[in-house]
Amino acid sequence: MDEEKRITLRLPADLHAWLAAQAKSARRSLNSEIVYRLEVERAAAVTDAESP
Repeated sequence: MDEEKRITLRLPADLHAWLAAQAKSARRSLNSEIVYRLEVERAAAVTDAESP
């Protein structure tokens, strides 16, 4: 990441709890888990856009 931007994110409590559990399981911070999942989705979207 060249530059970082700070945002405020509101999540439903159940989604927050699920993400926090996933982050703990993967030994990542909650922030890192969210960034990881967004990057995976972005890569999938780019791959889908490139497919015929």
